[in-house]
Amino acid sequence: MKQLVALLLLLSLSCSGPSREPTLRFWHFWGEPSHRAALHELIAEFERRFNCRVELTELTWNEGKTKLFAAFHAGTPPDVVELGSDWVAQFSSAGVLWAIPVDSIELAHFVPFALPACYWRDSLYALPWIVDTRLLFLNRTALRRAGLPDEPPRSWSDLLRTAERLHSPPDVYGCAVNGADPHRLYKKVLPLIWSFGGDVLDSAGRPTLTHPSVVAALDFYSQLARVGIVETQRQLDELFLQGKVGFWISGAWLAEKLRQQQPSWDYALAPLPGIAAQQPGISFAGGQYLAISAASPRKELALHLLRFLTAGEQAIRFCRRVPEAGFPADRRFHADSLLLQVPYRHSFAEQLRHARMTPVHPHWLEVEAALEHAVVEVLYGMASPRDALQRAQAQLERQLISQQSR
Repeated sequence: MKQLVALLLLLSLSCSGPSREPTLRFWHFWGEPSHRAALHELIAEFERRFNCRVELTELTWNEGKTKLFAAFHAGTPPDVVELGSDWVAQFSSAGVLWAIPVDSIELAHFVPFALPACYWRDSLYALPWIVDTRLLFLNRTALRRAGLPDEPPRSWSDLLRTAERLHSPPDVYGCAVNGADPHRLYKKVLPLIWSFGGDVLDSAGRPTLTHPSVVAALDFYSQLARVGIVETQRQLDELFLQGKVGFWISGAWLAEKLRQQQPSWDYALAPLPGIAAQQPGISFAGGQYLAISAASPRKELALHLLRFLTAGEQAIRFCRRVPEAGFPADRRFHADSLLLQVPYRHSFAEQLRHARMTPVHPHWLEVEAALEHAVVEVLYGMASPRDALQRAQAQLERQLISQQSR
């Protein structure tokens, strides 16, 4: 009898004790209420399907990377982590991410421009989840009032000429130009550099900031500033919402605000122009990636979570619920009828056909900072494009050589 009581007591304790379900720790950047609800819905389905628990931790883009560095350094990283497209190389090259078995993933369905960031030295360290891009926003009402064509410009030169004629501050600014704004400014300059035929790194990862095409692109950017207003992205988004800007390059978050606010004036979204008429412009593409910590004790379950979230069937559900998120990295879902019920998404889907991500480099942040500093020097009249880029080139060459020798 005593043995039976002891057995029943043991069973009772085991049932009321902590859950024996395997638990994954997932750190992500979707903290807004609507974002959180959409992600939690998917995670709840994954938990039911795999009989596990996923512990979610929200990060912010301002502090998230610092917290990730601290967790990896302390040996307490999450099992699964979300990374921005220009962060992946830095983490994968540091040896803190798990090399995903290539034969466990079907990669052919992902948009091609998103794949290079997944690799480091021929090993696969991350999977693309969501991609987005930037468009040209036009204030059609302001253009009409000035007696100008309210159609998208056919080339960058056409945009500059129209902005110059439109520019009448403080009532309306010809165009909006991103100024000193860390981690955002380069996204506005790269499309010009690419459209002018240049790049910031060559195929071997060496800086190419003094290339004539890069110098010409920065000179053109400074010309845009003279017929516009130079501010941060947040302030320029707000000025466009107020109808005070003619042309501005921004993302789906601004398109969604315009859709919600329904301003009384007329606007349009268009693909970025190219260097010449009929030549498509190249826009900046960003993306969210999922990776697994090399220290995770549950790599197999973590891989199931990566496959689940990055599968187009799940990613499209998230993007439908979060209009400003962008598109699934699985390109088969870019023409999804429910996703495209939001009219502006047609324009973003078209621009994704002519978009690029930043070069894959473990020290991209140094490259980004040097480029942005050179742009700021030019915008505020401290240096010519050639001189600013020469200094940035020399600085990067010293930094990258020093890092390679460590």
